[in-house]
This record gives sequence, C-alpha cells and structure tokens, in this order.
Amino acid sequence: MKHSKFAVIGVGRYGARIAKRLAEKGAQVFAFDDDEEKIEAIKEDIAFAVTLDSTDSKALASQNITEMDAVVVAIGENFEATILTCVHLIDLGVKRIIARASGNHQKLILEKVGITEILTPEDEVAHVVREKLINPSILSFLQLPDDYEIAEIIAPKGVLGRTIDGIEFRNHYELTLVTIKREFDINRKGVECVEQHVLGVPSSDTKILERDTLVIFGTSKNVQRFMDINEL
Repeated sequence: MKHSKFAVIGVGRYGARIAKRLAEKGAQVFAFDDDEEKIEAIKEDIAFAVTLDSTDSKALASQNITEMDAVVVAIGENFEATILTCVHLIDLGVKRIIARASGNHQKLILEKVGITEILTPEDEVAHVVREKLINPSILSFLQLPDDYEIAEIIAPKGVLGRTIDGIEFRNHYELTLVTIKREFDINRKGVECVEQHVLGVPSSDTKILERDTLVIFGTSKNVQRFMDINEL
C-alpha cells in the first residue's frame, strides 16, 4: 500500500474514529476542526491536527489541502458548514471528497453541489470507511471476527485474462474466491444497457475479465496483499 495522505474535517466522535483508524493503517492523517478541545484530544494519535474554520477557503488553501489523496468532511450537526466546506474543496481542486449526510435530503443536496461519495448512516462504522478510503478498489466488504472479511473488489490488472486455477487464490494468497460478478452488454428492445450478474460458483477454468468484480474471503492482510501484487 502506498503511503497515503488523508484529511478529516470535523473530528467529533465519528470523524475522530475515522482519523484514528486511518492512522492505524499507516496513513498520514491531517485533522481540522474549529473546536480547539477536539483538536487537542486527537493530536497525539495522528500526524497533524490544527484548529481551523473549514468554511474559510483561504484557511483551507493554506493547509495544502489539494495534496491529500482524499478529504473526509465529517462535520456533525452543522450541515451548512458541510456544504460550504465541500464547495470550497471543489473550487480548490481536491481530487477526492467524501462527505457525511444524515438522511436522503442532505444526500440530495450534496449530490447537487457535486459530491459523488457520500457517507450515510449505513457507513457509520469507522473501519468500513477506512477500508473504502485506503482501498478504492474495494467496492464493499463485510468485516468478520479475527480480522477476516468478505470483500468485493474490482478485478486487478494482474489477473485479467487468467483462469481461476492459474491464479491459485488459496495456494498463493490464502484466499477463497466466493464468486464473480460480471457485467454483460445487453440489448433490450433496441436499447443497449449493461447488466451485472453473479456467475454462481465459477469453475477452475473460468477466466477473469475486465470489469469483473471478485468476491473473495480471507484476512484483511491477505486481501490487501493480493491487490498490491496484482495492481503492478
């Protein structure tokens, strides 16, 4: 995993959990909040923490915010501050913005201002957010006890065109391929569309294709190792 840099704006209980989980994964984490007490509470756990009003675009720009791999806007009850912060981040050219919304109304507003990655109440578990941030190839995953998980990942470049038997998920990576989700180009009454279907239990000679989604089971460490090796 490359050394990643993330900013978390708003470090109440939710934002602080995300920041700490990212730091635990080895990411360089920058935290910003207008509440000095919250900044004091987290500064020992992450790389950098500063008291800052994120609705001030000049203040954001002064922190080299555009150098981040992603910025998480986790401001709590002040949704107006969330919107203003997101608009400033977009204007500054931040490449990846993830914002928190409470309910469909807030989600709709965020979408209208141009935010495509939105955290909802279903994403309230910090380790779920952490994995989505650090591993953009992971589409979703289910955390299990003892550091095991079932993850849906975009098929990495290194396995495209190879058979399941040739990849040797178990022998080489200590992983189990549960199934494959595959996209098909369909013509329905003259209209071209794309549909995704589950292949069931794929046979050993099934080849991995571009646009496939792999559903795999194993430890978090081995899932990450599989992606790191095959993205090269």
